[in-house]
Amino acid sequence: MLKQITAPLLMALALSTAPAMAQTAAAPAAAKKAPAKPAAKPTAKTAGKVAAGAAVGGAATAAAAAPSLSTGQLDAAQRVYVGKADCEFGQNVDVTPVDGKPGHFHLRHKTASYTLVPEETTTGAVRLEDKRAGIVWLQIPSKSMLMNSRIGQRLVDNCMMTQQRG
Repeated sequence: MLKQITAPLLMALALSTAPAMAQTAAAPAAAKKAPAKPAAKPTAKTAGKVAAGAAVGGAATAAAAAPSLSTGQLDAAQRVYVGKADCEFGQNVDVTPVDGKPGHFHLRHKTASYTLVPEETTTGAVRLEDKRAGIVWLQIPSKSMLMNSRIGQRLVDNCMMTQQRG
C-alpha cells in the first residue's frame, strides 16, 4: 500500500518542479546568447569637441592633476639629497628636481623613471613617494634605499649620495 501512495506523490512532485527547473536552466542559456552591446564610438563631431577642450583647458587640467604640496612637504623637499647615488651590487639611482615644480623629483633606477613628492615624517627621515607606482625613496643620514610599497620589498639598498659619505 505504501508503494501505491508513494509513486503518485513522487510523480506529482516531479511534475510540479519540472517547469521551475526548466526556467532556471533556460536563464543561463539566454544570458549566454545575448550579445553585449559595443561601446559607443566617438563621432567626428564629439572628437573635435574633446580635442578643442583639451587644447583650451589642457594647461589647467595638467595643473589640477599635479597635487599641491603642503608647507611641511616643501620643507622636507629642502632636505632631499639630489644627484647620483651608488648602491649595492653596482646599481645606481639618480634623483633630480623637476623644473618648474617645487618639491617634485624625478627618480631613475635601471630603466624605470618615477616622479616623487616628499611626505612628512615624524622621524626626520626624508621620504619621497610615487603613490601611483607604489615607489618609496627613503633617505636617512647614513644611507638611502628604494622600496616597492605594494609588494613590501626593497628594490635597492645601501645607496650613498656624496652628502652621505662624510
